[in-house]
Amino acid sequence: MIFGDFAKAVGQLTDPRFRRVFWLGIALTFALLVMVYATVLWIVQGLSPDSVTVLNGREVTWIGDLLSAGSLVLMIFLSIFLMVPVASAITSLFLEDVAQAVEERHYPGLPPAPRLPWSDALRDTASFLAVLIVGNLVAIVAYVMLPIGAPFIFYALNGYLLGREYFQIAAMRREGREGAKALRQRHTGTIWVAGCLMALPLTIPLVNLLIPILGAATFTHLYHRLRRRTPV
Repeated sequence: MIFGDFAKAVGQLTDPRFRRVFWLGIALTFALLVMVYATVLWIVQGLSPDSVTVLNGREVTWIGDLLSAGSLVLMIFLSIFLMVPVASAITSLFLEDVAQAVEERHYPGLPPAPRLPWSDALRDTASFLAVLIVGNLVAIVAYVMLPIGAPFIFYALNGYLLGREYFQIAAMRREGREGAKALRQRHTGTIWVAGCLMALPLTIPLVNLLIPILGAATFTHLYHRLRRRTPV
């Protein structure tokens, strides 16, 4: 059934609201990464010496340049691990539009869902971003210490985080924060498995950038399916 939810999500990728959220999320993600790199570069250049004088009296500035190039390499390396988490967090600001598009197409009989206040969405996004970044940075250490188990750690961690976030977003629109949490706890296993399936394409370049959209749509279908199975 989870694969059916995913198939429905893929079938709606041409929806204009899906495309809008995708491009908006990618643009904001790149802007954030550029800002982070600019900040790191400014700090590195501020801490590095402006010049070094050698015996013949010539001044060389390669130390500062080298440190700056090193900071660029560091940001490229970190972006490999952080691009998708950051994109997921930023895009989560707009995933309510994806959920609404899914419900209008597949569940037309539902009454309109109240929109989450912008302040609450921003707070949830900041919290999700912090958890994703910290979790994936800690996971980098685990990858180095346990290289054989790295794939399992990656999929288990991101599967849990993606499942938890996207189901919460989908359910909170109609259940409220506490109701969504209770429903999520009741179906933790199913949601984790669905999150792991969402995490599988994270290692495929470009395809991984679609995960926030597909995740929101898939978990909207999953929420409605689990809600029908859950006794009131």
